[in-house]
Amino acid sequence: MSAQAAPDPVPGRRLPSVEERSAGGIVVDIRDGRALIAIIARRNRAGRVEWCLPKGHVEPGETLVETAAREVAEETGITGRVIIELGTIDYWFATSTTRVHKFVHHYLLEALSGELSIENDPDHEAIDVAWMALDEVHRRLTFPNERRIAQTAWNRLAGTA
Repeated sequence: MSAQAAPDPVPGRRLPSVEERSAGGIVVDIRDGRALIAIIARRNRAGRVEWCLPKGHVEPGETLVETAAREVAEETGITGRVIIELGTIDYWFATSTTRVHKFVHHYLLEALSGELSIENDPDHEAIDVAWMALDEVHRRLTFPNERRIAQTAWNRLAGTA
């Protein structure tokens, strides 16, 4: 997942770099023999709707696993239990003052309880949430790297990975 770098406000000067970590993942509910996952919609900086996996920043004192479970619950309304790590996506983007190297750690979670809702998203980033069949979600997810994570989840659940 690659973002466009913002132009350097001072040509020829390299912006300082920072590292950020987030976590989230794929929460799965098996219904009638089908694996369904909860995905969310957000608006990007240009105002376009992007369907993506729930994820967010690590809070002080939190592990990546704890962050993944909390972010999934906040952004989807579904409480889940982390089963395995699926992989990490990393990419660079720039703000007006900093180059950011972002790492997003994704986990597979088993849905335990809850109803789909974006009401508990403290940042109000999610504008919609939906259950999608895991074997069809590649048609809806905006980012190729998140489609790859979804394929990894499918492979793990199908026993082919």
